[in-house]
Amino acid sequence: MQNPDSPKYQQQKLSAIRAAAAVFARKGYHGASTTDIASELGIKQGSLYYYFSSKEEALEQVCLFGIRDYVQRMEEIAASEQSFEAQLMATVTSHLSSYREKNEALKVHNDERLYLPEIKRIKLKQMGSHYRELLEGIFNAAVANGQLRAGLDCHFAAQTVIGACNAWGDLIVRDSSLDVFEVIQKLTEVLLFGFRPQPAHT
Repeated sequence: MQNPDSPKYQQQKLSAIRAAAAVFARKGYHGASTTDIASELGIKQGSLYYYFSSKEEALEQVCLFGIRDYVQRMEEIAASEQSFEAQLMATVTSHLSSYREKNEALKVHNDERLYLPEIKRIKLKQMGSHYRELLEGIFNAAVANGQLRAGLDCHFAAQTVIGACNAWGDLIVRDSSLDVFEVIQKLTEVLLFGFRPQPAHT
């Protein structure tokens, strides 16, 4: 019996989560099987139960893996004392980079998490809400200090940023040739300045 606290087991568990993420991203939750995951990992199906008790638990672990780090990074961005522009750039960078770094897991979280029982989605929902609330707080602070216009609907603004990042993140997953840095630059410019030409500085 492997020690679940050992570094070796933790590394093997991470490999199992990544394998499950790749399979779910490719086949969808209902189209995938534990046999597929074991095959992706290069082990026998029976050995997969060292890491997941069921396909449902595999999906839960993949979703948690997909969202955990980028929520932590959002906490760091919100706690910083950078300008609004810098915080927005950092947010978009963190969000979109997550898709390239752990692309399948974040895609699975966004596309497949609703197949989990409601009780298992509670933690995921709390983490997602925390992320949105942190971003909304960045907008509120920028309105309060005059960096953004008064009366801005900060909840709507935060949801818009998240939606735009998720949409582009999905494209990043599907098209490995996309230059993530270029996407980050262009998306941040659109979010900051919209589509109209900016007035010349005098």
